[in-house]
Amino acid sequence: MINTYTSYQLIMRDIGRSIDRVEQQPMVSRETAYYLENIGKVKSIEEFVADERLFRYAMKAHGLEDMAYAKAFMVKALEGGLDDEESFVNKLTDKRYKDFVDTFNFARYGDKTTTFHSSTTGTVEKYLRQTLEEDAGKQNEGVRLALYFQRKAGGLKSYYEILADPALAQVVRTALGFPEALAQADIDKQVEMIKERLDLEDLKDPQKLEEFLKRFTTLWEIDNPSYSPQSSIAALFSQPAEFGISTDILLTIAQMRK
Repeated sequence: MINTYTSYQLIMRDIGRSIDRVEQQPMVSRETAYYLENIGKVKSIEEFVADERLFRYAMKAHGLEDMAYAKAFMVKALEGGLDDEESFVNKLTDKRYKDFVDTFNFARYGDKTTTFHSSTTGTVEKYLRQTLEEDAGKQNEGVRLALYFQRKAGGLKSYYEILADPALAQVVRTALGFPEALAQADIDKQVEMIKERLDLEDLKDPQKLEEFLKRFTTLWEIDNPSYSPQSSIAALFSQPAEFGISTDILLTIAQMRK
């Protein structure tokens, strides 16, 4: 089996062609066609969540597919919008929800929300990239993490933003040689340690970012060898928490149901 770094490179070497291959998958092609044909007809939050195919497509595009069942939670986020600093979604630490509400900002734009590029073609582009990363993860979770980090790195503005995203934090801890136990340490202490070893501005430089991800994939390969039968079997029965539902979100949903 090809190692982690080589697999990552093969995808990134021609990312456009890699995404084209994803787009040509029958199921992806069908769901994308349905989305583009119907999203413009949606004029309200109620209509949006009522169409299961549209809603799931949009949720997956934003990395939130595992939350598609929590419609009451998402309706609350959409209804509050982003303009009020005290709105529901602005209190969530997971940036994916803010990105979703920003894309489908019914609170601000009303029935014009689904006419913008971000909610039409832009969402399709996100869906295809998300699918590409998921497909890569089925073969090698390290490749998925590297692709995800590469996509997010340029927009990172603080070290706390890294720590708020378990997937980004795992990449950084691995690349810097920090133990997993560090995740349990005081958050300010974690920031201090990461800051000593990583300059966020370096992640905006393509060459330095590539060097960082080469280090990550190399160290990931040491702990998770691609040729290991055990690692392949384990991957079939486990889903990494990094891409799952955070504990604070689950708690909020439970409280909403009371």
